[in-house]
Amino acid sequence: MAETTEFRVYNTMNQQKEIFKPVVDGKVGMYVCGVTSYDLSHLGHARAAVSFDVLYRYLQHLGYEVTYVRNFTDVDDKIIRRANELGENPLTLSSRFCQEYLNDMMDLHCLLPTHQPRVSDHMDQIKDMIAQIISHDCAYTIDGDVYFAVDKSPNYGRLSGRKLEDNRAGERVAVDSRKRNPADFALWKAAKPGEPSWDSPWGPGRPGWHIECSAMSAHYLTFKFDIHGGGIDLIFPHHENEIAQSCAACQESNVSYWMHNGHVTNNNEKMSKSLGNFFTIRQISDMYHPLALRYFLLGTHYRSPVNYSIAQLDIASEAVFYVYQTLQDCEDALSPFQEVNGPKVSLTKAAQECIKKLQTDFQTKMSDDLSTPYILNASLQEALRFINNSLNMLKKKQQKQQKLSAVLSLAELEKEVKGVLSVLGLLSPLTYSEVLQQLKGKALKRAGVIEDDILHLIEERALARKNKDFSRGDQIRADLSLKGIALMDVGKETIWRPCVPVPVEQEPQAVPVPVPVPVPVPVPVEQEPQAVPVPVPVPVEQEQQAPAS
Repeated sequence: MAETTEFRVYNTMNQQKEIFKPVVDGKVGMYVCGVTSYDLSHLGHARAAVSFDVLYRYLQHLGYEVTYVRNFTDVDDKIIRRANELGENPLTLSSRFCQEYLNDMMDLHCLLPTHQPRVSDHMDQIKDMIAQIISHDCAYTIDGDVYFAVDKSPNYGRLSGRKLEDNRAGERVAVDSRKRNPADFALWKAAKPGEPSWDSPWGPGRPGWHIECSAMSAHYLTFKFDIHGGGIDLIFPHHENEIAQSCAACQESNVSYWMHNGHVTNNNEKMSKSLGNFFTIRQISDMYHPLALRYFLLGTHYRSPVNYSIAQLDIASEAVFYVYQTLQDCEDALSPFQEVNGPKVSLTKAAQECIKKLQTDFQTKMSDDLSTPYILNASLQEALRFINNSLNMLKKKQQKQQKLSAVLSLAELEKEVKGVLSVLGLLSPLTYSEVLQQLKGKALKRAGVIEDDILHLIEERALARKNKDFSRGDQIRADLSLKGIALMDVGKETIWRPCVPVPVEQEPQAVPVPVPVPVPVPVPVEQEPQAVPVPVPVPVEQEQQAPAS
């Protein structure tokens, strides 16, 4: 195990941060509720996936052996309705969208979980658990349906803090006068014409929504495991019902830590398929690099609501470009030097302090319930600024020993920054230059131009400046800045890079174009400060030429 500060996570069950102690030393069992696969996944799904991917990565960073289970709900009313609308087999449709989800996860740099069970492949486990619950007199059958009797669950509501009467009919909870208590929920649904069904001791049918996660988590992780995660909307009734039925099946059932990520909101409403106010991951990644989307999501603490905003995506894209441009500049500067080491070569004192601070901040903040905003907006930015300042110093005349020490310092700083990016899932397997080209390609698409157009305008601007027509040169630069393209004069050369689109009057201090941003929705958990990405710095010698972000 890596030596570290105690890892504290917010446990929804007790509504407080708690020191993480796994059931088995050195090992972690984690189950996260996945998607109901009937359509392309939206930004809310990306939020949950990225949040728990960071948790997965950080646990591995700490040295734990993690068994990460994330399910697919591929048998559900919504899937059946969509399949009927399209004239498609429900399981075929669901399988197709499972794969689409995995493609999105790959784009977002989410690691594959250890197991990705599907409901349709675990009917035996589901039926066995239902039989256990019935044998313990906690469920009853009516005409081929099986219902869980919530009256038999004395601690029902302990996760959400809600009372039984709050479990009203609603999403995925059918109104049925045959139930003994209106809050009773379906464990097994009798077959209906035109719907997929499986044989069972209670007749042909299919499972209810809640039982699937209890059965699959117990199958892969046993009834006692460490972390159960999902979106905050799953606390009630889904996770509340999971606890009730799991305990009914096995009295020893227990999850140590319940963790939930906040909503993504759009116009002050939760973003969801059912409300029709969502943007798919594909729609966003068509215009923005997936790393920019991931950066945007990590810029707010995972438990806080995050508001969808084009302006914030622009800032996140700019920030990712700055990260990779700094790493590219560092790589270019170090390439002429062979491996630098030896008894007389050591890190500069300033570099040692910078590295130590980055390591300490990363360890302290990540161990405090995954405080990613602080890492992105403070610690990482400080390290990148130090690298850029060091690169500028390296260009100046120095004694050999001093230069070698600077080179070694840069190499170690690059390594540390890459380590942080890796745990956050922001380190691409591609080269720095390839990522930069991808980011530039997205910027061109958002601007509605091709690179040849920009190169032509650069030539036109150079000619205008040569002819002392500075107003025309300034206008070209301002017009491109409005479209998110910054022209930078470096020596005698003019290059371009993406930037946050800004009105002309706000140059050179660029701020996002005003966009209506929904007011954050309060959530019933201790809130972390809302983090907004800081302005992205640029190398010193370029500050007067590029709009700040």
